Amino acid sequence: MLEIFGNPIDLAPIWLTLEVASLTTLILILLGTPLAWKMAHMSSHHKIILEALVALPLVLPPTVLGFYLLIILNPTGPLTEFLRWFGFTGQLTFSKTGLIIGSVFYSLPFTIQPLMHAFEAIPQRLLQAAATLRASPLDYFFTLVIPLSSRGFLVAATLTFAHTVGEFGVVLMVGGNIPGETRMVSIDIFDHVEALEYAQAHILSAMMLTFSLLVLTLVYGINRRFGVKIG
Repeated sequence: MLEIFGNPIDLAPIWLTLEVASLTTLILILLGTPLAWKMAHMSSHHKIILEALVALPLVLPPTVLGFYLLIILNPTGPLTEFLRWFGFTGQLTFSKTGLIIGSVFYSLPFTIQPLMHAFEAIPQRLLQAAATLRASPLDYFFTLVIPLSSRGFLVAATLTFAHTVGEFGVVLMVGGNIPGETRMVSIDIFDHVEALEYAQAHILSAMMLTFSLLVLTLVYGINRRFGVKIG
């Protein structure tokens, strides 16, 4: 517990939010990189369909996505039943694991789109030259593609982290509002407002506002300087 201007602020939701956002960003960079690379080199017909699926969280109400995730992740849901075959005995809904899974789906386009645009911007002649020199696809991906796409990775990681920090609907549907376990900052602000504790809500909201402004300033600074597309 921390006091700011005489108002007690619970630090647990802040630490949980930072932890979930960090793990979500790491998972999406690891899983999203091969997907973005594949999408950057797909034919336009199939690419349009996959791009639409990846971008769904941008237009889909968070409660809708959260509802279907709740069905999939509940104790009798298909994903939970599948994991039981491998000895999983825990619970996905109303847990930190459920928060991370929901966040991965919700923040997916904020990782894929910047990476895909960064990969598309790499001149094909460089890749062809690397192949001519007998470099394997894995070799020139790590030695050529990733260094040339470093700004795209930075934008993707920054946007994904920031977007996860600010999510509300999905985490409330999947994780609920369990103090010390699944209560993130956005839910904590809502609780303070419901309890008419406007001072605490104002402090947390101001922190979120400042954080969001700093993130967007960083992202648009990178975009202006290096020409990295963000959407």
